[in-house]
Amino acid sequence: MVQSEFRAVMKWLVTEWQWPLAALFAAALLLAMAPVWGVVAGATMALVWLQLPIYMVHQFEEHYGDRFRLYVNRNVAHCDALTPEGAFWINSLGVWGIDLAMLYLAAFVDPALALAAFYLPLVNGIAHIRETAARRRYNPGLWTSIVLFLPVAGYGLYRVSQETAATLADHALGLGISVAVHAAIIGYLLLRIRKLRGGMALAS
Repeated sequence: MVQSEFRAVMKWLVTEWQWPLAALFAAALLLAMAPVWGVVAGATMALVWLQLPIYMVHQFEEHYGDRFRLYVNRNVAHCDALTPEGAFWINSLGVWGIDLAMLYLAAFVDPALALAAFYLPLVNGIAHIRETAARRRYNPGLWTSIVLFLPVAGYGLYRVSQETAATLADHALGLGISVAVHAAIIGYLLLRIRKLRGGMALAS
């Protein structure tokens, strides 16, 4: 009974995690809390905090109606490489999980360690813009990349660098974490493509 209920909950999460009204409502609440963070914990922590609701707004544009997954499978992978489960875990662990970790590291270890929270949307936004430039067409997530990711993440990097005296090594670590996350996603997709195409070859 417990296992079946757990499977039902996980199935709902995998298929409905980007449910638009819930995602936007949660993002609005988190954004509304940002000034409190600014007063209680300072501007640096408020900027780190902002990355999660901003990313949630981006995920709404990206994944509403399963658009991004279908776009990747249709235009990039040319097969069903990105599954609903894959999209869920990439966006939950790879985004929410990292932002949560960066928030804790900034609060309890060193604020400069939060730089990855800004590099993550910055690298993602550049990837969306590059995809549009290469294909000369819109891809889901482009507008929030331009309007939110680049200016807010860029400003966050500047402010955190100024307030924490972040070193080149701190920036390299933050950028490295972001690049590693995106490289892992690409690696996952390449493995899925190879597996699916290998199966097709055997079937033929």
